[in-house]
Amino acid sequence: MPELPPLPTSLVGSYAQPDWLIDRAKLAGRLPPRVRVKELWRVAPEHLAQAQDDATLLAIRAQEEAGLDILTDGEIRRESYSNHFATALDGVDVDNPGTAMDRAGKTNTVPRITGPISRPKPIEVDDVRFLRAHTDRTIKMTVPGPFTMSQQVQSDFYPDLEAAAMAYASVVNAEVKDLFAAGADIVQIDEPYLQARPEAAREYGLRALNAALEGVTGTTAVHLCFGYAAIVHERPSGYSFLPELAGCPADQISIETAQSGLDLGVLADLSEKTIILGVIDLSTPEVETPELVAERVRRAFPWAPPERLVIATDCGMKYLPRDSAYGKMRAMSAAATLLRT
Repeated sequence: MPELPPLPTSLVGSYAQPDWLIDRAKLAGRLPPRVRVKELWRVAPEHLAQAQDDATLLAIRAQEEAGLDILTDGEIRRESYSNHFATALDGVDVDNPGTAMDRAGKTNTVPRITGPISRPKPIEVDDVRFLRAHTDRTIKMTVPGPFTMSQQVQSDFYPDLEAAAMAYASVVNAEVKDLFAAGADIVQIDEPYLQARPEAAREYGLRALNAALEGVTGTTAVHLCFGYAAIVHERPSGYSFLPELAGCPADQISIETAQSGLDLGVLADLSEKTIILGVIDLSTPEVETPELVAERVRRAFPWAPPERLVIATDCGMKYLPRDSAYGKMRAMSAAATLLRT
């Protein structure tokens, strides 16, 4: 992994997809897809993969030009952070989906488990190879977590969601190892439902996450959030599930603090972890000043020294206008320069 400067900057995962690639109004007007929603794509199926590659290159260059230190592929090829992976597994009937309650309290269409969950082949390895081939900076790939995927399904096979979560943990574990072998510097497991469903998370979520990370060598991160700002508008002042992650094998924990004004005293419980500190508010397209972003970062210094912090967005930038997303990345980089100085 290339040597990183103090207070490196990064996206949590997604970047804003181009309007010519995906129907952004249609995407924003519905709950995040859990099954495939192919009608969101504006490009004909026979040209879609090429168009997604081209848009991914734009996302990589935008991050480089904005001065980010850790790059993702922008999750440009995904309709949501989780469905790209979850619908590629065996044991899931995507043509006859089920329903489940979303974290927003609404019923959403979800994959239906009809047999043993398994991974017929690596799912994101080509994506990480593409990213590695087109930048010499540190790269990160994101994978949906086993607990979160277990909350986004209807299980007609496993006796309960705990059994489903452990099955998902096995395929995530294999995928994470393949992503490191393919060139990823950091792999991030997205587990927003650890925050959304803390009772079940305490019952079996941490065990599933630990199983997903078992035997993994490489820098790993876990992302917890309060949901996309475009979908879930209210933010509590504290996480319902965070100190529990102190003992998990992940090296980094990703949290959001900008929109919520999170009480950062909670970081005292994570003194052994690097904190991916969300300091970009995604509830508004307004671009923060570098000084405001820097001040949000400084709030963490009493609990986490600069060498244990990564400057990042609160969550994915998927729903932001592209010019706003780019401006916010520039503000992050400028804030990092201020703080390093």
